[in-house]
Amino acid sequence: MRDMNNDPTKSAIPPSVEGIVTRPSPFSVAQTLERLQEVIQRLNLHLFAHIDHSEEAQHVGLKMQEAHVLIFGNPKGGTPLMIVSPLLALDLPLKVLIWQSEDERVWVSSTSVAYLGARYSIPQELIGNIAGIDKVIEQALQS
Repeated sequence: MRDMNNDPTKSAIPPSVEGIVTRPSPFSVAQTLERLQEVIQRLNLHLFAHIDHSEEAQHVGLKMQEAHVLIFGNPKGGTPLMIVSPLLALDLPLKVLIWQSEDERVWVSSTSVAYLGARYSIPQELIGNIAGIDKVIEQALQS
């Protein structure tokens, strides 16, 4: 049974999970999604997929908070990383989660570049290939 005192959807503070960075969005879920997609396109990154978890839950008769995952990247940047560390393909392309807590705050979560670098022993000269995720999120969240 879930402890409601530790329920991240009921807190003004996002959950803390190793390797995950969560930032507040000043925009609605729809606006945040749109802004992220615009930045991804503007930076010539490829949007591989948009998964709407909340919509999929509705299809099976369940209800959950708004939760969307955008999967994006650049094969030219990601391929050299996966050549060096094939298991990195489990975390690439990059993913960003846009979700709304019960208090209606909107959050943007992603895996930390430093965490991915350490987890997969990515050489320093290649880490910049995935560091763009921070730029995408920061640009999208600017007012």
